[in-house]
Amino acid sequence: MRKIFTSIILLFLISGVVKAQSVYQPYSYQFYQKLNEDVYSTKTRVHSSLKPAFADDSLVRHHYDSLMNIGGLNGKFFNDHQIDLKGSGYTFYTDLLPEFSLSRDFSGKKNTNFGSLGIQLGGTVGDKLSYNVSAYENRAMLPDYLSTYVNQIGIAPGQAYAGIYGNEYRWSYITALVSYTPNKYLNITAGRDKTFIGDGYRSELLSDYASPYPFFKLTATLGNVRYMAMWAYFDDPLSVKVEAGDRKKYGVFHYLDWNVSNRLSLGFFDSIIWAAKDDNGHARGFDFTYINPVIFLRPLEATNGSPDNALIGFTGKYKLTDGITAYGQFALDEFEAKNFFSSDGSSRNKYSWQLGFRGADLFSVKGLNYLVETNNAKPYTYSERSSVINYTENGEPLAHPWGANFREVVGLLNYSYKRFDFSGEADYGHYGLDINGVNYGKDLFQVYVDPARALGNYTGQGLTTNMIYLEGKVAYLLNPKYNLRIELGGLYRSEKNSQFHDKTSMLTLGVRSSFRSIYNDLVSYRAH
Repeated sequence: MRKIFTSIILLFLISGVVKAQSVYQPYSYQFYQKLNEDVYSTKTRVHSSLKPAFADDSLVRHHYDSLMNIGGLNGKFFNDHQIDLKGSGYTFYTDLLPEFSLSRDFSGKKNTNFGSLGIQLGGTVGDKLSYNVSAYENRAMLPDYLSTYVNQIGIAPGQAYAGIYGNEYRWSYITALVSYTPNKYLNITAGRDKTFIGDGYRSELLSDYASPYPFFKLTATLGNVRYMAMWAYFDDPLSVKVEAGDRKKYGVFHYLDWNVSNRLSLGFFDSIIWAAKDDNGHARGFDFTYINPVIFLRPLEATNGSPDNALIGFTGKYKLTDGITAYGQFALDEFEAKNFFSSDGSSRNKYSWQLGFRGADLFSVKGLNYLVETNNAKPYTYSERSSVINYTENGEPLAHPWGANFREVVGLLNYSYKRFDFSGEADYGHYGLDINGVNYGKDLFQVYVDPARALGNYTGQGLTTNMIYLEGKVAYLLNPKYNLRIELGGLYRSEKNSQFHDKTSMLTLGVRSSFRSIYNDLVSYRAH
């Protein structure tokens, strides 16, 4: 591990070895899956599990450029940024990002809508520095199940605090980053954004679901090894208050991705979350002992009594063929050997796991990509002895958006033909909601030292609930540079338990833009 640390420092000091211009590509599953044919080919060794990625001179750059310069329509409006400047040693672009859609919620017998106006700007300075800023003002009349979510959490899913104005919600959404790539070995990025770790649709380690947050990130690539060290600053509006305003906390994350061969990749992850102030209001601030980027150092120390929240995890993928890749994750939140290797259902058995398959050109149809995966989290996983150091950001999970105490099976199909995109999702969830003030292990803001029971816990305990979610979309791409498209979608959702049965059936038509991910396949956190 000392060798890794030494290598990172050396790479930071070296600059100008290789000219490599990195172009930032915001992460969204729907766009990145279009690169499956190259990323998951047995002929390549792409570091696929750390996102967002930079479109540099990698093995997927040619495919990426073809997606950004797709034919079929002529004219600047359909093919270029609205303002696109290229000069000696710099580039600059900017776009207005409109999103307006109308929906009919047939189950709720009401009309809903979503409206957003955003702007993005970005560019490069020389061949090493790039930047990107995007900002949106949003307003929406939401279907009942999303209104319930916002009312319980206070946050527009994965975006920001949502204020209520009459019968609509309003919120802002802002991301910004600066990236410096001094050579082909190292990237330094700082800003306000999200990070996703894994090869699946969900992540049990670190996902792009929760609101964007300030961070500083080092990413070093040494041949078949890519190593990321990131320090982040989080908002926590739902934990126990110690003063006016939201509480704050810090996080440090390490991830090492090793392409063992063209087919096999292994990954190693750890994280630490700690509070800026403890529950008694005593300030701690940033802990500079966490500057050390060595992976797995602090989780070992945490077993000796550290008050901070440590999480470790593992990822892996194996390309069975060019069309089938198996992948998985395992996250361990707490380890006590006596309970871990028994079947007593201890509340201290806090872990989650994922197993999935994905690939390209299904049934030899070019552009038909698929994914099927299962995600599982034991009760009380990601929660902590103090609510402020749970594994969350701005009131929402940093990993899977459902929190804990759940099982999920999800399948996705995507097909692209020229400027047409077709997508479908089928999702089944089984989980237990907290009820009657009892902590059954789903709500990460409930401290796990007060569980429903010490032993005999099981996934789905509490108010046992089942959800079925079906969604289909067809879109026609107007401009690939900022993902401007006309989109028609249909959604069916059923959430059922012994206390309520919520149904939603919707049709939506609108103009969409930007690459940001907006997740609608969400579940309740507690009984209505």
